[in-house]
Amino acid sequence: MEKIDWKIPLYKIYTDDEDVNLITKIIKRGNQWALGPEIEEFENEIKKYIGVDYCLTLNSGTSALHAALLSYNIGNGDNVIIPSFTFIATANTVLGVNAEVNFTDIEDVTYGLNPNLIKSKINKKTKAIIPVDIGGTACNILKIKEIAQENDLIVIEDSAESLGTTVNNNKIGSISDTSIFSFCGNKVLTTGEGGAITTNSKEVYEKIKLIRSHGRLDNMNYFNNPEESQYFGIGYNWRMSTMTAVLGLSQLSKLDRIIKMRQDNAKFISSKLEKFNEITTPKTLDNTNHIFQMFTIRLKNKEIRDKLHKYLITKKIFSKVYFSPIHKTQFYKEKYPNIDNELPVTNLMSSQVLTLPLYPNMTNEEKNFLVNSISEFFELTKN
Repeated sequence: MEKIDWKIPLYKIYTDDEDVNLITKIIKRGNQWALGPEIEEFENEIKKYIGVDYCLTLNSGTSALHAALLSYNIGNGDNVIIPSFTFIATANTVLGVNAEVNFTDIEDVTYGLNPNLIKSKINKKTKAIIPVDIGGTACNILKIKEIAQENDLIVIEDSAESLGTTVNNNKIGSISDTSIFSFCGNKVLTTGEGGAITTNSKEVYEKIKLIRSHGRLDNMNYFNNPEESQYFGIGYNWRMSTMTAVLGLSQLSKLDRIIKMRQDNAKFISSKLEKFNEITTPKTLDNTNHIFQMFTIRLKNKEIRDKLHKYLITKKIFSKVYFSPIHKTQFYKEKYPNIDNELPVTNLMSSQVLTLPLYPNMTNEEKNFLVNSISEFFELTKN
């Protein structure tokens, strides 16, 4: 597809002078662009925001999930229950530690793992569950955690899209054994690239400190240490940079305001789209909020979804299917050729969903152009 000058992009990053000033300060400092004190400060602020004992930042949400799996010694011969309705990194990281994915179907409210199906998918090799919080709301994490505890399984929650979401007034990131977050460009809190892990386990925390930095244990900043370093295991360069962390600090300070802006915009768009019988607007479970990292509607069938998608593109409105199932990608289709029939809800939802533009500083003109264009589509396709 040729490059389109979008009238309404799928997302815009919310930024202000504070972001620029803090980054400039680090640049002008002339040192500690890596391993600066702002990294630990960012981790402490996330820890307080979520309400957990430990937080570690990494260079991406994918690295965070990979490190979490390694910290629990999940590997060869182990089996991990995951949804197929998610970004492909959820599955790739499991294979990356030489474990096997156990694709399990989803429910049609949050598009998260269906707790009622998990028990039947547990086998002798199952070691962990990776539930995924899609688009800014929570999956049925309380029921999933209960099943995991009954079966002595680890819960590593892929909360990449849901920093700020709450369940029964508890922040996502404080419920599961370990949770991961992403700060890439389209997230509610973004640093361009970046990620974090939250946990109440000191053992997991200590392991990931080693894993993210070459297996090295530093008692002082590596780049300021004239002595030889000690290495205690295999590790990677998955650290977050200082500039990334300071941008995260700035973004976190206004996160609740950003979320409120997204929620207000989502409320407006939902109110205009709910009149169409062909559309289901985003829903949440009881006692759960939605921070609208994505605004995903569901259409009655694939034909309507695909036509609307194409129509919006002609209007230069960016829409996208989130998510196409992992098990239908070429690699996973060949690796797990017999799984498709076990995922009917995943297949149905992925054929009907469409993510529409939504961002904090969306103008009234943009919102009206979006909903009016959708209204035009249904008028044109009537009968």
